[in-house]
Amino acid sequence: MKKILVAISCFLLVNLASAQEIPKWKIDDVLTLIDTSSTPMVVNFWATWCQPCVHEIPWFEKAVAAYRDSGIKLVLVSLDFRSDYDNGRLRQFVKKAGYSSSVVWLNETNADRFCPPIDSAWGGAIPATLMVNNKTGYRKFFEFQLKEERLKLELQKLVE
Repeated sequence: MKKILVAISCFLLVNLASAQEIPKWKIDDVLTLIDTSSTPMVVNFWATWCQPCVHEIPWFEKAVAAYRDSGIKLVLVSLDFRSDYDNGRLRQFVKKAGYSSSVVWLNETNADRFCPPIDSAWGGAIPATLMVNNKTGYRKFFEFQLKEERLKLELQKLVE
């Protein structure tokens, strides 16, 4: 009986530890990350209910992994509803999708507050992606789905 309880406990601990925790962030946290990054960074704004968003994330993870030697970091900023964060749906979605990138949930509802600091032209549509390389001064914003080939070209510019 003891062995069964130990086995169940180990199983639960491994599964809980492997479930990615998704922190709540404010836009100021995102901006601090962007402004202080010493490596090239891709910040993708998405939501689980946005099909173009969900469709492009595997391209992002694959393409960024190909630039591992360049140190590019990918951060997925979820714009999901509070209820989907609070009830665990977002965490379950990320786990099921197998995302390996950092995922944060933007705890903001006022797009007039969080869009302009990312890019003054951002109207709030997603998917949206910001690419930043503070060492070279490169900064480019996209308010549309980046197709796989275009993404590869833009990543090359990011690390040049």
